[in-house]
Amino acid sequence: MSVRQHWRLAAAALALAVVTGCGSDGAESAATSDGSAGTRVFSADNGEITIPVDPERVVATGYAVPVLIEADAALVGISTWKRGLAMMTAQDRATYDRLSKVAGEAAAETNYEAIAAAKPDLIVIGVPKPVLGDIDMKRLESIAPVVAIGPTVPDAWRELSRRQSDAAGRTTHFQAAKDAYEKKAGELKAKYGDALASLKFGHVGAYGDISKGTFHREFAKSWGTNIAQDVGVTYYGEVKEKGGGGLDVTEYPAIEELPESLGAADAITYTLQPDGTPAEAVKQVLDSALWKNLPAVKAGRVFPLQYTEAATYESALRTLDSVDKAFAPLLAS
Repeated sequence: MSVRQHWRLAAAALALAVVTGCGSDGAESAATSDGSAGTRVFSADNGEITIPVDPERVVATGYAVPVLIEADAALVGISTWKRGLAMMTAQDRATYDRLSKVAGEAAAETNYEAIAAAKPDLIVIGVPKPVLGDIDMKRLESIAPVVAIGPTVPDAWRELSRRQSDAAGRTTHFQAAKDAYEKKAGELKAKYGDALASLKFGHVGAYGDISKGTFHREFAKSWGTNIAQDVGVTYYGEVKEKGGGGLDVTEYPAIEELPESLGAADAITYTLQPDGTPAEAVKQVLDSALWKNLPAVKAGRVFPLQYTEAATYESALRTLDSVDKAFAPLLAS
């Protein structure tokens, strides 16, 4: 049975439950005079917001887009989300293509007239808190209740997606996807646990700057590492100077620093693009003589990973598939 089918069965079961008290962000429910579900107070990045208990017309932007598409939320408009298209299922991609695009990739590309025309009863803004300054929040709030639930550090997508699903009244759908992911991650951890236990990993990400001669080193809890960690991978080290958000778990050393940065690694993972090829920033590392002389590379313990930017439980299942494929040689050695 697919995750989506599990969601639908769970949603049917939820319909038998009492709505009062739903939500896990300190939400407080109220009912209308005829006894139907009314509103609740939701804790968002922009404060305590009164929202519908069961929204019927939702607009989503940023990281909320893939989350709420997967959760079968009652979407009537979304921002574009090109970075995540390759990780969508065919069904979710069809939903994405069908929905009206009311904003672009950047928060500043918000079409307020299009959002108003969609007549939402809830707007979920999934952009980082500092970017909220690019949005006319008062104008959005004049259209519908607005909850801002944006990313902080890379591995926070788990909690972020839970809160976004909760706001849209799709907690049960979210839980089914989470359960499916955790089941698969647990199976892979049991499968590779012994092989991974003694290995100290490093990771090369996809955002080095070739023009500046830098590469992208990711540590634990970063985009390229956090899902592999759920399978039992241990990433060693930490950034030299934390800069907040993603810069707490990632840095950009000069390519000449490869031996210093990754020389102590027993094994190394690196990011592939969704099509299975390395980005140019990764290729420059792989082609380097310094890379080829690293102990982990000489030992043949190098593992390419796809879909490392997954930010939902359903898309992260693809990441787990890639992790499984990459680590298979460990069991043959």
